[in-house]
Amino acid sequence: MSATADPADKSNPATRLGFEEGQIVQELGYDDDTDQDLREGIEEITGTDLVDEDYDDVADAVLLWHRDDDGDLTDALVDALEYLAEGGLIWLLTPKTGRDGHIEASDIADAAKTAGLSQTSSIAIAKDWAATRLATKSTAKQPKQR
Repeated sequence: MSATADPADKSNPATRLGFEEGQIVQELGYDDDTDQDLREGIEEITGTDLVDEDYDDVADAVLLWHRDDDGDLTDALVDALEYLAEGGLIWLLTPKTGRDGHIEASDIADAAKTAGLSQTSSIAIAKDWAATRLATKSTAKQPKQR
């Protein structure tokens, strides 16, 4: 790494998720296996703590950790929409291929479509986790840059 490189770009995986300072991110599906570095990275970027399912206001984004044995993915996505501000995004975090709880990409696509969401991108975000960006139909049509 060069001396002029921005260390946050390399050391904080959450920078790849596009969060901004001041955003409220609601976390659903937290368990012992979630990636703590990613969680802390999001809080570092936003300057706010992640809020849980007891948060009683809308969030700018939802971080949904979901494993194959967590129940119906479509239901979880529909529930996550309840908390989302207009124009907000859901980042679905699922175990990578070969990890316990992995969910096939086709199953994610089907669940997203059924829930009325558009899958816009997928990235490997942490050692054991992949992230899929899901947007409401109106959000997906909006330009990515503000």
